[in-house]
Amino acid sequence: MTAGLREARPTKPGVRPAGLRPAWLAGGVLAVLVALIAGLASGPVPLPPAGVAAELLNLIPGVRLHSGLTEREVAILIELRLPRVVLGLLVGGMLALAGAAYQGVFRNPLADPHLLGVAAGAGLGVTAVIAFRASAGTGDATVDLPFGVPVAAFVGALIGVALTWLLGAAGGRDRSPATLILAGIAVSSFLAAAQTYVMQRHVDALREVYSWLLGRLATAGWHDVLLVLPYAAVTGAIVLSQRRELDVLTVGDEEATGLGLHPERSRYLLIVAASLGTAAAVSVSGLIGFVGIIVPHTMRLLAGPSYRSILPLSVLFGGAFLALADLLARTAGGQAEIPIGVVTAFFGAPFFIVVLRTTRTAAP
Repeated sequence: MTAGLREARPTKPGVRPAGLRPAWLAGGVLAVLVALIAGLASGPVPLPPAGVAAELLNLIPGVRLHSGLTEREVAILIELRLPRVVLGLLVGGMLALAGAAYQGVFRNPLADPHLLGVAAGAGLGVTAVIAFRASAGTGDATVDLPFGVPVAAFVGALIGVALTWLLGAAGGRDRSPATLILAGIAVSSFLAAAQTYVMQRHVDALREVYSWLLGRLATAGWHDVLLVLPYAAVTGAIVLSQRRELDVLTVGDEEATGLGLHPERSRYLLIVAASLGTAAAVSVSGLIGFVGIIVPHTMRLLAGPSYRSILPLSVLFGGAFLALADLLARTAGGQAEIPIGVVTAFFGAPFFIVVLRTTRTAAP
């Protein structure tokens, strides 16, 4: 937290932080395009990148290019790979944006999108649904369910956040950042214990539960993209509109109030929006860790401490990072697909070493 506060010091009363540089914006867009083409071209049936790019342009009304792809290859591209890559871009962008928002609100560069009980609530909801369907003998919990895995994850995540919110104000205390973090830890521990109990009572559902907990985009289709898109739009609009407020919050509540900002109102709005986006993301992808820590902190180190740069760049590079991680997950293991959460964790551990070294260097 000390490092986060020190990095935020350029944002002082009367000092306008540097905005988003066009070069960084262009780099983020390029990263998304590279991840998109690479994700679409790679797989059991390799496709030429030029043909993939031509077919993508053909999706624009009035454009008709010869891609050289067969009808079967076009079907693989549009119906199988494109929704999965687009979903990866959306989920990665939302997790990174939520992580950046949490880091600004809590003034801690290591704050995580799952901080307020989102992950534990989603995990309990999914575990309960899978265990119930397994005990009822109806098969896969992701098919033909009025309350399937995505809905259970979304509702469970929102319940986890709501419990944290209520506990944060228990006893008449204000919902300060420190109080919310402690409440989130308590709620997460309780929900994780409840999830463990359900799993112990339904051991036949363990494999499916762990498959979801490790994260995956394997079952992604256009339905999943359309399901998460409205939440991504709402979260993005709210959080990005608060980027100036996040810059001001880094100097402390007293200074922010002196500059005409309402710190509590801005903080609550950002927490609700970030939690909503995180809940929508985990509902379709499972619990994918480290994206919300790695990407925003990297953007802070490279592009500067201003959230006018960190937030939009986190969306772009977060989406590209997760899309490329998913590409690695489905190609590196041969016939067996690696859970995407394992891939992001593989990059997350070395990242923490970099963070620790950076923090030590920044310390007086």
